[in-house]
Amino acid sequence: MSVNTPEHQALPPLPAQPGGDRPQQSRVKYPLLLSCTEVLEQLDRFDAIIDARSPGEFAEDHLPGAINCPVLDDEQRQRVGTLYKQVNAFEAKKIGAALVARNIGNHIETLFLDKPRDWTPLVYCWRGGNRSGSMAHVLARIGWHAVQLDGGYKEFRRHVNASLATLPNQFDYRVVCGTTGSGKSRLLQTLRERGAQVLDLEELAAHRGSVLGHLPEAPQPSQKMFESRIWESLRRFDPGREVYVESESKKVGDVRVPDALMEAMRAAPCIALELSDPARVELLMADYAHFVDSPAALNRQLDCLTTLYGVVKINRWHAMATHGDMEALVTELLTDHYDPAYRRSIVRNFAQFGNARTLTLAGFSDAAFADAATALLAPIP
Repeated sequence: MSVNTPEHQALPPLPAQPGGDRPQQSRVKYPLLLSCTEVLEQLDRFDAIIDARSPGEFAEDHLPGAINCPVLDDEQRQRVGTLYKQVNAFEAKKIGAALVARNIGNHIETLFLDKPRDWTPLVYCWRGGNRSGSMAHVLARIGWHAVQLDGGYKEFRRHVNASLATLPNQFDYRVVCGTTGSGKSRLLQTLRERGAQVLDLEELAAHRGSVLGHLPEAPQPSQKMFESRIWESLRRFDPGREVYVESESKKVGDVRVPDALMEAMRAAPCIALELSDPARVELLMADYAHFVDSPAALNRQLDCLTTLYGVVKINRWHAMATHGDMEALVTELLTDHYDPAYRRSIVRNFAQFGNARTLTLAGFSDAAFADAATALLAPIP
């Protein structure tokens, strides 16, 4: 299944032509084998990014925008690997070749038959070897402008790790601070709708960043995928414009914010967002409707606080949830748990919070968040 590939070449220029056509590329021999640096410099120019790894590998992390077209699924990959170890490489390759050929043919029939001659897909696997090489070779033999990522996902992962040690320092952050329920995430969403550069770490982590922050409809990404999502966001930002971000802790649920980004955030200017307590309760009741509707699920999460507050208090909170006394419970959670924890953490971790710009919301409404975003984005006189 190995494929002979040409030496590294830059992807030929693909500027849009009148009518949307691309220039002829008849002199280029495909598939091209390009380094990770060459590929990432022009990642947005590929018509498709094809991950040829198994579904399990793809689920852990993948290149931004990639689709999964496994040349071996998880069971098939295990089967071929077992043959390789327990029998010999020749027997494993025979079975593997048959499976790979069948799977590639299926992908072409179901996904790619409508692609034009100048379609330019990027193909990669774990190390840029047999799996991606096989698919890239077949696509190129058909006549498509297939490109293979040299080093595969492993090289991309190395690049992301290296970039996240330095890339965060290129930007000027504005950290939105505020007690739980003050509307930080909603303000970030409004700012993004206004065209501001926003790094929403809770959105990227699929978690609201507290003991009750798990989103039932969206499992958290792996640490690798979380980091890839951060890299993908940062690479698209303009270093000449501010980046708005929330005052997160080092961990958002089960994933950890990269150290360089955390350090840059903690040294950045702060915005102190304020919202009245009744409005905060109203906002939290809306954002955590899944707990309002399921007291049993809420009580399971409240159990995590037993070591802090003891069984007696947790049992009382359980009873409040079970009997539907949610507004009182939310108010007490803010007063006894969230607000004290916030006050202890914010001054200790964000160096410029003492000089924060205070932004008071008129209430929990779209208009209030729109006014706040307008105030933040207004030119400084």
